[in-house]
Amino acid sequence: MAKAKHPVTAAVRALRAAQVDFEPHEYAYVDKGGTAASAQALGVPEHHVIKTLIMEDEARNALVVLMHGDRSVSTKQLARHLGRKTIRPCEPATAERHSGYKVGGTSPFGTRRPMPTFVERSITELDRIYLNGGQRGFLISITPTALIDVLTPQLVEVAV
Repeated sequence: MAKAKHPVTAAVRALRAAQVDFEPHEYAYVDKGGTAASAQALGVPEHHVIKTLIMEDEARNALVVLMHGDRSVSTKQLARHLGRKTIRPCEPATAERHSGYKVGGTSPFGTRRPMPTFVERSITELDRIYLNGGQRGFLISITPTALIDVLTPQLVEVAV
């Protein structure tokens, strides 16, 4: 049986290089629809769709935060945890420069440059998660164990 075709992005190449099993999921991208739109299109709970956020500290050092689609990041808690004065989301152009991906298609895999990665601890309790595959309208599903193995992130509790 032939494999279905899907986009081959930097994220897909990174996952293949790490020998990670993943399932590709394409859907009709909705501008500013966020995780709610992708969850609805795929028929999965928004809590299982994980958003990739590019943030920066007061010295403009970039970092990646992975959070449930139906939750927000407490930047104050994250800054406190990291011993930084402030953490804030990057402007879209800055996020794109750091990650190499267009906003709305940002994947934590295959970023332009390595960045410290932080994952909300409760994500690891799910059976399967859906993350951006490196292009708008393209998610990949993997196990949280695979996510941890590839990214070696720091687990945090900063959801609100």
